[in-house]
Amino acid sequence: MPKETVDVLIIGSGAAGLSAGIYAARYNLKALIIGEEFGGATTTAWTVENYPGYISIDGFDLMMKMKEQAQALGVEVRDGKVTELRKEGDCFVGVTDKGEIGATTIILATGSARRKLNIPNEKELNGKGIHYCTTCDSPLYKGKTIGIVGGGDASVKGANLAAQFAKKIYLITRRADDLRGEPANLETMKKFGATIEIVFDTQVKALNGKDRLESITLTKPLNGLDTLVLDGLFVEIGAEPSNTLAKQVGVELDTMGYVEVDPLMRTNVTGMYVAGDVTNETGHFKQDIVSASQGSIAATSAYEHITTGAPACHWHAVPATKEHLSSH
Repeated sequence: MPKETVDVLIIGSGAAGLSAGIYAARYNLKALIIGEEFGGATTTAWTVENYPGYISIDGFDLMMKMKEQAQALGVEVRDGKVTELRKEGDCFVGVTDKGEIGATTIILATGSARRKLNIPNEKELNGKGIHYCTTCDSPLYKGKTIGIVGGGDASVKGANLAAQFAKKIYLITRRADDLRGEPANLETMKKFGATIEIVFDTQVKALNGKDRLESITLTKPLNGLDTLVLDGLFVEIGAEPSNTLAKQVGVELDTMGYVEVDPLMRTNVTGMYVAGDVTNETGHFKQDIVSASQGSIAATSAYEHITTGAPACHWHAVPATKEHLSSH
């Protein structure tokens, strides 16, 4: 029997996980949030200007406010990593380096990892001119010159969005002579004319700048120069869902590796719920407001499962009821 047991174990401490914790607490569920990287990708956002209630807020500060709200409701937010997840009967056990945690339900909010260029100085300049979300951060570059790396639809849509703010955009792709964008998005791109310049058959091989990005070095010259001065660079080369734990308990994934969920954030595994960027519920639209809403839905679904006949875990004498939960 695990030494520690909870009604709901929330894995991931970004917007989805913290929101799930807030709602779980309000349902009087015993909840524990464990996150390997507090706040997820949002903590690297220099400024968030699209989250309701804040005209402008640092990404880390936004996550801290969510954490403080969850803690004020009695939810423990713990730094750590769940290395293994398994089913035991109708319930779950999460394995961490500090022991096993038994849970009646799981809310997986592990997010996704943006693919990186994997070149020197990238980590150091993250949030200082290097960004991984055009939707999030392109409004910061009004009247500026930026670059976007990528040749798929995400980069095309990113360029179209950024063109509403930046004065000049270089879309840098290693593809030889075309882009893989959806036809409608490619047609929209044409409307921006010279604002968006496509640089084919080229990659970024160096990021230049100490305290902030100043320029990039290209693998082939552009207008006779291999150095391109930029105010910002957006890397839009896709993301990989953090689905390892989901696969361990047999959760269904789509062809891209994202977790299949229904509108109530339920998976094919009873008692297992998923929220945030690791899901496919909203396609490629991955935003904090979406993750937070999905977290609240997942917690509600977990509550309904626990209080409407969920089998008792072997470490409990009787199943939980709404009356039982209201007493603790």
